[in-house]
Amino acid sequence: MSMDVLPADVISTKSSAIAPPASNPPAGTLSPEISKAAIRTSLRASTLDGVFATVFSNIAGGVLLSNFLVELHATPVEIGMLASIPMLANLLQPIGAYFSERSTSRHYYCLWVYGPSRLLWLILVGAIALFSWGQVETHQLVNWTLAIVFVTHFLGAFGSAAWLSWLAVLVPRRLRGRYFGIRNSAASLTNLLSVPILGWLVSAWGGGSIAGYGMILLLGIVAGIISLGFQFFMVDVNPQVQHQVLNQAEPAESLNSSVWLDVFKDANFLRFLLYIGVWMFAVNLSAPFFNLYLLDNLSLDIRWVTLYNSLAAGANLIMLVAWGRIADRVGNRPLLLLSGILVAITPLLWLGTSTNAWSLWLWLPALHLFTGGTWAAIDLCSNNLQIGVAPSRNQVQLFAIAAAVAGVSGAIGTTAGGLLTQFADYGGLPGLFALSSVVRLVALLPLIFVHERHGQSLTQVMQVLFPGKKLEGVRED
Repeated sequence: MSMDVLPADVISTKSSAIAPPASNPPAGTLSPEISKAAIRTSLRASTLDGVFATVFSNIAGGVLLSNFLVELHATPVEIGMLASIPMLANLLQPIGAYFSERSTSRHYYCLWVYGPSRLLWLILVGAIALFSWGQVETHQLVNWTLAIVFVTHFLGAFGSAAWLSWLAVLVPRRLRGRYFGIRNSAASLTNLLSVPILGWLVSAWGGGSIAGYGMILLLGIVAGIISLGFQFFMVDVNPQVQHQVLNQAEPAESLNSSVWLDVFKDANFLRFLLYIGVWMFAVNLSAPFFNLYLLDNLSLDIRWVTLYNSLAAGANLIMLVAWGRIADRVGNRPLLLLSGILVAITPLLWLGTSTNAWSLWLWLPALHLFTGGTWAAIDLCSNNLQIGVAPSRNQVQLFAIAAAVAGVSGAIGTTAGGLLTQFADYGGLPGLFALSSVVRLVALLPLIFVHERHGQSLTQVMQVLFPGKKLEGVRED
């Protein structure tokens, strides 16, 4: 796979394992040949980083953490808080972007953010041990869990924009769809293999599922630290030198422009912010409660639920590379529109689920396969579209603003969903699913007006998806 060469003075190698010469050159003196080899190794290391980070995030979040709170008899509002806290933490991303832009290393900035945020989960491991010895009450453990989620995600939010900007520099634009498809596929394969195994370990643990979760949480922390180790094999980026390169390419009158001026001057980026804000509200109105519906309303065992989640991960794995290749050919916005419609109708499909054999063995597996396949396009194209519509200048701050908008609106959606489920008498979770489907369709409207550079029309996308068929009556968008 050929790689575009980055500006030689933006990148620097930190490890002799990255296709080194006789000795590592200092920052700003990399030759194009060495930078190509270093970038290839960087992307492989980033993929392995994603694999081990997925193990950590599966244990410190997702269905396993939700089941842990369900076992502690947490309320729907507390389950909603569990989902909303990580999104609300994105409010700190603009502050994190401010500090990261004043650093001299993307790598070490991310290391000092994500290292402590993952090690802090050791506190919850200790709390679970105290609970097993009868020293902590059930409700106290729920509060401790939510507190750890709050602190670690708010700390981790300081690094999100810097990490995305780091990858945006390393991955050539024309290969973003393909590379992130491969990287996300590796993460999905990890989901597919690890989640059912971890769920089985929790359920079969001799000391009970709560103690079992404590043991695999310790395993997850180790995996999280290993993932950070792979970042030592990635080409570093110095934000200060990167700014100098960008300034040389910008008109003189724009050198002192502020990030907020860039936002309000760019109507296309504002339309993207509107889309991402409404979409995240609509999705999170119901998304955090699907696993709760299986565990609580249908009273399924955690092994069933992790198996279904693995099916979704498998479908995600299969479709990611395919979506990535299509996105490289036609653009990300048209795929977001098409897959967004499918994701919008998904909550309605949950209304036909139950605990009978037909539902357990056919409908629920098919539903999770469908969900995993469609969300593969959403996950892949959302970040790529964000990179494409954000101006190069002040890009890290713009990523942070977009994440803050998405986080706040998503947290509001999750909180609203929890309150509607617990306190409103309109149909419980099934009623919430139906409402979410309608709001998701409405949320796609702003995306129609977002312009993507190098993107193609809906007609061209349909011709790629269905080659050889003459499409009539399809308007160009």
